[in-house]
Amino acid sequence: MGNMRTLHSTTMCRLLGYATANENISLREVLGAQSTDAFRELSEIHNDGWGTAMVKEPDQTAHVTDGGAPSPSTGSAIYRNTIAARYDSIFGDLASVPMRGGIWHLRLASSNLPLVLENQQPFYASGLSFIHNGDISDAQGRNITTNRAYPVDHTLVQSTGGRSDSAIYFAIVLQYLGYGYELEEALAQAVRELRDAYPDSSYNCIIQSRDQLIVLEAHDNGPTQQDVLDVYAQYGRAAEAADYRTVRYREITGADGARKGVVAASSGFAQPADEGWKDLGNNRMIVASNRTGAFRVRSI
Repeated sequence: MGNMRTLHSTTMCRLLGYATANENISLREVLGAQSTDAFRELSEIHNDGWGTAMVKEPDQTAHVTDGGAPSPSTGSAIYRNTIAARYDSIFGDLASVPMRGGIWHLRLASSNLPLVLENQQPFYASGLSFIHNGDISDAQGRNITTNRAYPVDHTLVQSTGGRSDSAIYFAIVLQYLGYGYELEEALAQAVRELRDAYPDSSYNCIIQSRDQLIVLEAHDNGPTQQDVLDVYAQYGRAAEAADYRTVRYREITGADGARKGVVAASSGFAQPADEGWKDLGNNRMIVASNRTGAFRVRSI
């Protein structure tokens, strides 16, 4: 199957993230075993590597001076691999690790950007992890990475560790943070700026800090691009691409029905309304706390 793919200009990634009420819960517990396996199997198509970033309530007591730096109040970890998730046994291990919040990315490389670890997501800089589904190119298919005149702080791009359009997107968010905006508004401002130059691109993304999870759906209003449909069709899964850019979310609840946070994901695995899944909607974002599990939805 891996040789069936055709060249395409649209980034084809799948995103997932969740935030809890300050409680360590694994991905497998949040989604259930069947949905976790279904998300992983999307890497049949999205087979150019994967990654995850996790924030965790540490088992060790915080702020203990033990000869080095004081022990942290939040454990942070990132894993990235150029191997598809379905072939990486570490995926199963990490899907069972309890965490206060986590983001997950399945990649299918776009615009002929190289399959190197530097371009694997999540990117991490300034205490934030970032994942993106979308190709930032103009109407002629010229990716933003070729636009040397685009006004972005290249020091910030370098700080992300990446060399892709997604790294530039993240750097622009960091730029607006530097201007004094709060994280959610820095993201909204970055999208507004990028849309002035690249109006037809997709900006679906998830950002995670030690305190917050922000999930954004932002794209043009046209139908799913033909190259996306073509790639899915090669795997006999064309019908699954109809809602390709849709992001859905649902509350995380305990066995007693108590609210414990929120999970959001790209389409591609079953997300039935009768299980609480809701469409986020274009140009809307979830702003969630991974300290309290509280969240709200706003427009950009």
